[in-house]
Amino acid sequence: MPVRARGLTIEGADGRRYLDCLSGAGTLALGHNHPVVLEAIRRVLDSGAPLSVLDLATPVKDAFVTELFRTLPPGLADRSRVQFCGPAGTDAVEAALKLVRTATGRTGILAFTGAYHGMTAGALAASGGAPDVQVARLPYPQDYRCPFGVGGPHGAELAARWTESLLDDPKSGVPLPAGMILEPVQGEGGVIPAPDDWLRRMRRLTADRSIPLIADEIQTGVGRTGAFWAVDHSGVTPDVMVLSKAIGGSLPLAVIVYRDDLDVWQPGAHAGTFRGNQLAMAAGTATLAYVRENALAERAAALGTRMLTRLAELTHAFPCVGDVRGRGLMIGVELVNPDADHTASHPAPLAGDIGGAGVVADVGDGRMGDLSGTAARPEPARTPYPAAPELAAAVQRECLQRGLIVELGGRHASVVRLLPPLTISDEQATAVLDRLTDAVAAAARHHEPHGPQQQRQPCPAQHAG
Repeated sequence: MPVRARGLTIEGADGRRYLDCLSGAGTLALGHNHPVVLEAIRRVLDSGAPLSVLDLATPVKDAFVTELFRTLPPGLADRSRVQFCGPAGTDAVEAALKLVRTATGRTGILAFTGAYHGMTAGALAASGGAPDVQVARLPYPQDYRCPFGVGGPHGAELAARWTESLLDDPKSGVPLPAGMILEPVQGEGGVIPAPDDWLRRMRRLTADRSIPLIADEIQTGVGRTGAFWAVDHSGVTPDVMVLSKAIGGSLPLAVIVYRDDLDVWQPGAHAGTFRGNQLAMAAGTATLAYVRENALAERAAALGTRMLTRLAELTHAFPCVGDVRGRGLMIGVELVNPDADHTASHPAPLAGDIGGAGVVADVGDGRMGDLSGTAARPEPARTPYPAAPELAAAVQRECLQRGLIVELGGRHASVVRLLPPLTISDEQATAVLDRLTDAVAAAARHHEPHGPQQQRQPCPAQHAG
């Protein structure tokens, strides 16, 4: 039960201090109660300015828009519009879907397995946990649980070819859609970074077919992944960017930024009562400027690399740690059951030449080159073990007992997620890693299977809960 907080640290009602690597699901880019954020809020409160202004222009809103546009990819900032939505990211997703449908006159949406875009009806329909099918679902490339069983560039190439075939095959059952929505790094899906080459391929496929590309940067934006916006890693300029969480400096704020030629909807076509939150705009302006001026994205890249390198050692020390992955300070550790029969629950890896596709190489312009016919062939991906959600929950509990707050996500909630503030110090990062490592060791030890043939395995065949 939090009672006070500053930076990475939360003080509970029990008097204990905790290191917060949840950060409001990535909302707190500067951590709790950062001085520049508090000062920005106080200035608005003390000025007597209205706190809610709907669509009216104000100096506070002008400052926010100016700072936001200063950070955008150049190809978008030069010719874009901004729409203030309701206060949550899911409201901005709804606005983006409505926008592209209005602009194109089409209704279908392309989305990806593992996606998470929110909990309102339209956003949920485009998410991986949708209860029924309202969008065309595409494979999202990943290494550990590659849907094609190969991973790496070859798996990404197969995913891209599937998408291209779906769009161009007149009998695919998928008419030309109104837009494609994707996360440059899937967060709730298990911290899965999109390969840069694949993302460039998606940009080219959509641009060639006049399909607006929507980048959901709600969780990945404002320096989280080691670039100010996650699309910056690949150099991709989307047609629409969906922004929330950190852009409000810890307060509710959501916007979409989109190419000006899509701006064909009428005034009032999308609105939300709290779209004019002046306190959130002021806090957001201070946060955006602080991240930019202090190069916190670059620091997130460097520190995240060091943290991932150390966490990767867990995969060698504990068989129940199936994979460690992430980008910048968006990190995931997947817990698995190494004693289960993983071949029965997952397709065997595909080796060699698949469907005529050879080894994939970057040919320099964002395309993935086909080197079919060469002697080299991609190495088969390792077959992943089944997810271990009970063990992941045990690790989360062990973390809390050690004063570390982490989130669970991914398939079956088996991925321990780290989303520390970008202001985390080197010493604090070391403390986070020490506590997490100790928690994994404790959870594995407490969940050891029992039996004479299994005593050497540190992870369970069955979990006691």
